[in-house]
Amino acid sequence: MAQWGAFVGLTGVVCTLLLALARLSQHLVRDDADGTGPSDAPPSAPDRRRSDEIPTFVPPAVDDTHADERPLRADGELAATGTPGGRTPRAEPTAGDLSTGTLLANVALTQGLFGGFLLAGAWYFGIPGSAFGVTDAPLSTGLPALAVGGLLGVSLYVVNEIGAVSADAVGVEHDERLRSMLAPDSAGGWLVLLLVVLPIIAGVEEFIFRAAVIGATNAGFGTSVWALAVISSLAFALGHGAQGRAGVLVTGSLGFVLAAAFVLTGSFLVVFVAHYLVNALEFVVHELLGIEWAEKGFGG
Repeated sequence: MAQWGAFVGLTGVVCTLLLALARLSQHLVRDDADGTGPSDAPPSAPDRRRSDEIPTFVPPAVDDTHADERPLRADGELAATGTPGGRTPRAEPTAGDLSTGTLLANVALTQGLFGGFLLAGAWYFGIPGSAFGVTDAPLSTGLPALAVGGLLGVSLYVVNEIGAVSADAVGVEHDERLRSMLAPDSAGGWLVLLLVVLPIIAGVEEFIFRAAVIGATNAGFGTSVWALAVISSLAFALGHGAQGRAGVLVTGSLGFVLAAAFVLTGSFLVVFVAHYLVNALEFVVHELLGIEWAEKGFGG
């Protein structure tokens, strides 16, 4: 007999841990983009790309009003102040300290662990595959599901690009630093990204946020699928905080469309294919081909 309550509770724990890890990664990406560790405070002008992000604490800048009281070095310049003993504070590691390959491996391993843990929980608690949108129906696991997922994925990508261009036109930029950091610089790296990392990301996120949160919860307790769709979309959006507030809004909207597709088709494969295509097309078009629609315009 399926233990629905235990599995839904496990799903909540996994979602919470995943969001906490995403929050940590968000800070690492921001620190790397600044070229500083959390202890640094460069006195630079505000960056328009960061204006839509959640504000973080920045230590006050060093007071320069008494700069003339600092000792002079042998070359006549002001000596830098430091910690007692002449030691310079070491910046904390950021995402930029890791190679692209290491970042890709970390993403794949982390996502795989979360997804594998929840999948093992589904097996242990006896949750049937039908609760996750996996049946022998053609629209669930057949060619129709692949076709619908492909059409949905391409459509979502186009809508996403139009939204990004429109936002850029009014001065709201989408934070794309994380995508750039994960972009490979070799043919082998691209194969790993497109055939391993992105499928893992799409599979795990759809399994957690759509199949488990919506499908299993509804199957076990009869909760409204549309209420669950809203909840899953909010959680999905918060998990992408590294993309800034505009990115969170866009991701939440895309998440709700994917949730609606899962509800209407009852197919995990449909939303998996759509999710994968959105991510893959963004990487290929922007990072591999170097095409920026905001510069070219959709009209050519």
